[in-house]
Amino acid sequence: MKYEIVIGLETHVELSTESKIFCSCGGHSAAKEANDCVCPACSGMPGMLPVMNKRVVELAVTAGLMLNCEISRYTTFDKKNYYYPDLPCAYQITQLNHPICTNGLVTLKTSEGTRDIRIKQIHMEEDAGKLVHVGKASLVDFNRTSVPLIEIVTQPDFRSAEEVLVYLNKLKTMFRSGGISECEEGAMRCDVNISVRPEGSEEFGVRSEIKNMASFESIERAIRYEAQRHIDALEFETEELVQETRRFDDVSGKTFAMRNKETEADYRYFPDANLMPIIIDDEWLGQIKAAKPVEIDEKAEQYRDAGISDKEIDILIHNHNVSKLLDDVVAKGCDAKNAAGWILTDCAGIMRKNGKLISDLEITPEELTTIIKMVDSGDVNRMSGRKILTAVIEEGVDPVAYCKENGLDNKVDASVIEGVMDKVFQENAQAITDYKNGKVKAKQALFGACMRELKNTADTAVIKEILEKKLADL
Repeated sequence: MKYEIVIGLETHVELSTESKIFCSCGGHSAAKEANDCVCPACSGMPGMLPVMNKRVVELAVTAGLMLNCEISRYTTFDKKNYYYPDLPCAYQITQLNHPICTNGLVTLKTSEGTRDIRIKQIHMEEDAGKLVHVGKASLVDFNRTSVPLIEIVTQPDFRSAEEVLVYLNKLKTMFRSGGISECEEGAMRCDVNISVRPEGSEEFGVRSEIKNMASFESIERAIRYEAQRHIDALEFETEELVQETRRFDDVSGKTFAMRNKETEADYRYFPDANLMPIIIDDEWLGQIKAAKPVEIDEKAEQYRDAGISDKEIDILIHNHNVSKLLDDVVAKGCDAKNAAGWILTDCAGIMRKNGKLISDLEITPEELTTIIKMVDSGDVNRMSGRKILTAVIEEGVDPVAYCKENGLDNKVDASVIEGVMDKVFQENAQAITDYKNGKVKAKQALFGACMRELKNTADTAVIKEILEKKLADL
């Protein structure tokens, strides 16, 4: 018998905010050591009340707009009650009755074609802390407690591990590009709800939930293992399937039962009386829509129209900082294709030489624009421009000052080049002889010697033109 896999996802994404959702402690990346980003509010001290972070609402709405959701104008918070050591209040503030976004849709392109995935809802909530196991001891780090999350809940519309990975990669790209989340270092985690049913059946099978997965590779392995476990149970009666929560073990590549699956009643949800309802009026929603970043597909098309290659586009749309740098430089008057070359070839090469990634690039749009325009105007040649760029990236110097201090802004006229070339011809008699004897490489040797004498300050096109004339006169 043939079977069909049915999958629904609950994806938790930590938001890129300066502070936590209900207090002024720093956000996801603020903590440097365990428990150094905790206050009485987020550690659950008696009498402390939550204060809503407005930016969390704006990012949640932006995510909903990106996923074609309906935006709730009236949204509230609820308490989800359960005890766990990393949850200091013994409840989590989340949204059950009035989530911020509902009824969205994402279109995926896979090897099987195009598929629509329905988004049931997006809701805001606070993250829990983190348990750290050292030997036989278990320690609690509350830095992550109350870091803002959105949870994106899909309908059970996935039918393969490939579709799941395409969806998660699309979310990651969209959210990084839109400044919603970096989706790294545990900032994007996924619960996978999976069941199996005979092909053609409309009834859902017994569901398992694989909890708290952060690695896309592990998610794919877990889906493949769990699907086969369900099929074996149905086909060969290897075990009785029950609705339960499971964990995936990376070493063995297997899932293991954790507990029976909870229901809403188990969590004893009730409205949070400490947080007032949030009303999103037309003016506020209009401001959020106006600030909404360009869609990934639309941005890719803009880059393609500018002559940027698909390979370069793929790098740009998967790296928000690099894409923003390009957009800012173009906004300052630089050609998009030319600027992309400077960023993805020159800047990337300098970063690679220093053992760093292009995502680690630190250069302001103003600095890069200045260098590009210096070269485009002919004030310096391309090689000198790259020297200036290297100094800016590695040493943090001012590009104009560095150019002047190192004599890179001198425009060498043709008469100077001709004088230097005469000297090079005299000092490289063998290369002249080799050229006359048909050795083409000798011309390149003479060109290189001229560049060294001129300390790479002259226009290479002018040097090549004068060199061609002098060689023709031999």
